[in-house]
Amino acid sequence: MALTGLAAPASADVPEGWSNPDDVDMLYALLLLAGVPLLLFVIIAVLTYLPALIRGEKLAPGAADDQWFGGPRQGAKELESGVQAEETGGARGTW
Repeated sequence: MALTGLAAPASADVPEGWSNPDDVDMLYALLLLAGVPLLLFVIIAVLTYLPALIRGEKLAPGAADDQWFGGPRQGAKELESGVQAEETGGARGTW
């Protein structure tokens, strides 16, 4: 308890030979610390979505519900029309 009374904030000056930089403007600091990450986020998002937009794909959240990997090129709608019903495979394969 007696030692806490002896503790005082450091009051040392900048050592000789060290630079003493000017204070940083608050707007500059905010721009640097918030603007640069936000700009990087926007650039990464654009680079991610740009190829899909160029191909004309839908980017809505429910747009890929009928996607079938390895299935017909047109998707499940092609099977509903009965165009390739015989070529669908399934559990009736033979050995």
